[in-house]
Amino acid sequence: GSSMRRDISPAEEADRLQRLQDAHGYQAFKIRIGKNFGSDTDVYPGRTEEIVPAVRRAIGDRTDLYVDANSGFTPARAIEVGHMLEQYGVCHYEEPCPYPQLEWTKQVADALELPVTGGEQDTDLAQFQRMISMHAVDIVQPDICYIGGLSRALKVAQMAEAAGMTCTPHAANLSMVTIFTLHMAAAVPNAGRFVEFSIEPDHWTEGLFTSGLKVEEGKVHVPDGPGWGVTIHPEWLAKAEYRISQI
Repeated sequence: GSSMRRDISPAEEADRLQRLQDAHGYQAFKIRIGKNFGSDTDVYPGRTEEIVPAVRRAIGDRTDLYVDANSGFTPARAIEVGHMLEQYGVCHYEEPCPYPQLEWTKQVADALELPVTGGEQDTDLAQFQRMISMHAVDIVQPDICYIGGLSRALKVAQMAEAAGMTCTPHAANLSMVTIFTLHMAAAVPNAGRFVEFSIEPDHWTEGLFTSGLKVEEGKVHVPDGPGWGVTIHPEWLAKAEYRISQI
């Protein structure tokens, strides 16, 4: 269950995750810490140090806890935060430093026992090969839509597998990217234990495709119809706004 919000208090976040856990059986949650490209700032001072213990208390010790810093920290601050995360049993520390700065991220990965992850915003296979070969992260996270499709994302998974690394694809909303990611995670041998599944109400995706995704007992069924297993509703497409980017 992946939270996309920073505009929520630690108490409110902990409460809603606990409710979702009770209702749907989530076995892992991901929360946001720091501030997006925040250069060691936070939404407000001390929020990172407040939200992690608050959520841990709410979801219990048997539920995995992931955090995403969205490139928010310099190495020194990222390592400081990482040691705090280790105290609360966090098992996934995503993008602690600005994502182009692989050397910074490697400093963090080398300093912590906690797995450091990244790759959602990277689109170049050569950059992924460099990331993997220098072990800048412990877990790679290609986004199928950002990287240019399933075949390219599978190449990243294969690179990671050859290096003995896990591949946990990034999926930040309940559009087709989650459908793609479910299929990929079911197919690759080095997938992580969980698929990222947004808990936010994405109203723009309502009615996008057949066979709505539902979390039951902490699991989501991989659509098993022809192709991707779902059909895009023509009515949704007819109402969509079309945009063309030109150089």
